[in-house]
Amino acid sequence: MGLSTSAGDNLPTFSSDVFRLEIIGPHENHLSVIDVPGIFKTTTPGLTFKSDIALVRDMVLNYMRNPRSIMLAVVPANVDIATQEIIEIARELDPDGIRTLRILTKPDLVDEGAEEKIIELVEGSQDSEELGWVVVKNLGQKDLQDPSKDRDIAEDIFRHSPPWNRLSKDNYGIEALRARLQTLLASNVRREFPSVRSEVLKRLKECKRALEGLGEERESTEQQRKYLLEIVSKFQRITENALQTNYGSQDAFDDEPELRLATLVANRNALFSDEISTHGHTYAFVSHTHDDDSEDQRNRSVASLANSVCSDADKFESEEECKSIPSRKINSCSDIEDILHDCVPIQDSQTQGTLAWIEKIYRESRGFEIGTFNSTILSSVLKRQSAKWPSFAEGYICDVICVVHTFIKKALTIICNDQRLGQNILSFLLDGLSDKYRQALSTTNFLLRIERDGTPMTQNHYLNSNLQKCRQERITSAAKKSSVSVTYQNGSSGECVPLSDLTQIHHMNNMEQTVQDIHDILKSYYKVARKRFIDNMCMQAVDFYLVTGPEAPMGLFSPAWVYDLSPEQLDDIVGEEASVRRKRKQLKKQLKDLESGRKILV
Repeated sequence: MGLSTSAGDNLPTFSSDVFRLEIIGPHENHLSVIDVPGIFKTTTPGLTFKSDIALVRDMVLNYMRNPRSIMLAVVPANVDIATQEIIEIARELDPDGIRTLRILTKPDLVDEGAEEKIIELVEGSQDSEELGWVVVKNLGQKDLQDPSKDRDIAEDIFRHSPPWNRLSKDNYGIEALRARLQTLLASNVRREFPSVRSEVLKRLKECKRALEGLGEERESTEQQRKYLLEIVSKFQRITENALQTNYGSQDAFDDEPELRLATLVANRNALFSDEISTHGHTYAFVSHTHDDDSEDQRNRSVASLANSVCSDADKFESEEECKSIPSRKINSCSDIEDILHDCVPIQDSQTQGTLAWIEKIYRESRGFEIGTFNSTILSSVLKRQSAKWPSFAEGYICDVICVVHTFIKKALTIICNDQRLGQNILSFLLDGLSDKYRQALSTTNFLLRIERDGTPMTQNHYLNSNLQKCRQERITSAAKKSSVSVTYQNGSSGECVPLSDLTQIHHMNNMEQTVQDIHDILKSYYKVARKRFIDNMCMQAVDFYLVTGPEAPMGLFSPAWVYDLSPEQLDDIVGEEASVRRKRKQLKKQLKDLESGRKILV
């Protein structure tokens, strides 16, 4: 215990640790005796220090304050009892004297003539409410060295010598002390029985709760596999509720907004569609109708909302950058940051110079065509017009990946009571999850290559409808410039265009006509391609590979995955730490002891 054995060894003389000696036998009493050192006020050089005075005093008082303890106040008979502090402390802590038994030792050392005071003290205590005194005669140091000396015989011989032979049997000897102690112990047990029973039941409940807090025991491979399968079941249940927006099924959806997976993905889908519709084109198309003007105004409202997100995120510091749109709206998860794209600023569309830009490309790319243009020009202008699609798409897919990954992490944290267990599961899943995320990123790149690098193609009849509508709007807009208001004979009114002015409406040179045709075809096809790209991104890259498809990351944590784990892997993931195993063992032993005690007390 690291205590001093000789003077000057600089080791402590006292310790708060308890040295326990258990004695078992058919004739032994069922009780615990705690031998505490005596209180002292003066230090011994080389042996005790001032700190020992406080340590011993606190130790003694701690045991004496326990209402279930019986205090055996041992005082040498050859000292002035009135000066013994332990007697006064016992009276303060046990004013009724119901658990204090006073013991006088060393009666053989009492000065001649002082025996009467001791006898009067012992005999007088019988009339008081206190438990009184018991005189005990032990062997002296010289007698202890003589193996022939019997303690009980020596004590009995001393009792028959005057004046000690006047003492009652109830107040003298170790047998009297044993009998009175047994009576006192029984009385104390009966008095404390209700509180002991309540405390045992309370500690039993606390022990069971602590054991439940450790989760199911997972020592063997089968226990570990069963435990992990239960976690999988809970994870799949919370995933199903999250995808079905059944948020009322569990309180966790109210406490953790990150678990509302379907809602978060749907909101990000809508934002992606709005942003790429509003800002996805490099140049704004020429508008000939008020409908297009109102659409532009509506798009600018969406753009202002997206720009506010940029300001809140504090991703760009300069005024020029704050006017741009951040490609990412959600912070990256640190454990998959290496596979995600960084947030980049996306500049707004240019509202002027569209026809001049198309004319420039046409002049740089035309051949010997007469009255038309090479089909490759459409691919060229489409690729430049959709130059911002990759940034929007990559930011969108990375945000959804973060939403899904955060959901998985949060769900595991809630399901697993042990934080280490949740981290272990995620660590083993991370490689597979990363492959799923890379597949979604690869699909995004595939869709971008098809739309931007592939051959412009569609069977959608809206292409022709859009093209005819675009041309009609241009003609109507030009005709309105020459229209005049007229009133008919029936009183109705309308607008008419003189026939002489109609010939001037289409008056354009070859270059202007070709540029206008390219613009109209590009505008019509771009709308079709944009809507197709948005749908493909939402359905294929996001929904199929990240949310509800068979390749979704949440499906990786499944019973099949658990059964594929080796015993070593299971132990690494689910196996308890040594500290938890020790704690579980202690709690199980404590629970067993408390159950035994409860059966006795019932």
